[in-house]
Amino acid sequence: MTQTAHGVEFSQQLSETPKSAEERAAILANPGFGDYFTDHTAVVDYKVDADGNGGWQNARIEPYGPISLDPSAAVLHYGQEIFEGLKAYRHADGSVWTFRPEANAARLNKSARRLALPELPEEYFLGAIRELVQADQEWVPSGDGEALYLRPFMIATEAFLGVRAAREVSFRVIASPAGNYFGGELKPVSIWISREYARAGRGGTGAAKCGGNYAASLIAQQEAEANGCKQVLFLDHFNDDAVEELGGMNVFFVMKDGSLVTPALSGTILEGVTRMSVIQVAKDMGREVSERKITLDEWRDGVASGEIAEVFACGTAAVITPIGVLKDATEFIGSEDAKAGETTMAIRQQLLGIQTGTVEDTHGWLTRLV
Repeated sequence: MTQTAHGVEFSQQLSETPKSAEERAAILANPGFGDYFTDHTAVVDYKVDADGNGGWQNARIEPYGPISLDPSAAVLHYGQEIFEGLKAYRHADGSVWTFRPEANAARLNKSARRLALPELPEEYFLGAIRELVQADQEWVPSGDGEALYLRPFMIATEAFLGVRAAREVSFRVIASPAGNYFGGELKPVSIWISREYARAGRGGTGAAKCGGNYAASLIAQQEAEANGCKQVLFLDHFNDDAVEELGGMNVFFVMKDGSLVTPALSGTILEGVTRMSVIQVAKDMGREVSERKITLDEWRDGVASGEIAEVFACGTAAVITPIGVLKDATEFIGSEDAKAGETTMAIRQQLLGIQTGTVEDTHGWLTRLV
């Protein structure tokens, strides 16, 4: 039994068949994204007792492997599930750090409230990440732009078919070495406009990070890929085609005066941790940042007039990715020959520098794991 710096005890059952150093090295030489997983997982159980009192228990590190679920488990029928995404970065001295994990813990609990799942105390969230990364620290890559991607998630495991909030839940963290999300050299990507599908509706789960939102986006993502685009843009068709977000990333516009604009959080947009970090980094650089409604018409007209100088997307997986072209069957906004903008790259370099330890962390965003 080990006690983390956050005061939660995790028992350890280490794998008897971990990947060999040679197998691990071969994977780390070309990790891709989400293709390979480390040797262990962190798990914490939740259960409501006969008196109606719920509590988290049995925090542990165990070998990575299949999850045994009853066929009637609530997550399989009613989609009671949430997740997070963050990264662990290896710094030049060999230490391993993660970026703003408290923000991910807070967002997980915001999602939990919306999906009628129990909130997880921050110390369990931070402890699970720390214990898992310490157990699998050899899996943290050190190449340029590489990191260990961490996926905390919570699922309803109670076996029953009644329509109510589950009384048994499992919180888990898995880890996957990750390279560049879009692969290869960083260059502007093409985005497909979704005219038919919406990512989320008013009063729905758009502000929560839950699997259902992503499942609903996949058909539009397939349409994007069929048309040579990396991502899909969702609009609010009942609000002047206001820009919302991509399938898994937030959007920023760099105006010709150097200021930034990003869609305001409306309840249908996920409050990205990278999004809030970009806002702060831009302000640190002396740039004004506006969170407001911005429509497809403004995007089109702004690019044509030069009022919008650059557009980029941001998220944990890809960090910051410049956008070159926005298109559908009738629209073509931007240029396929566009270069990554200077402001986009400056913000990206500053943010990545903080994450990887080459730029001073003046906000206390980093947490050491190893």
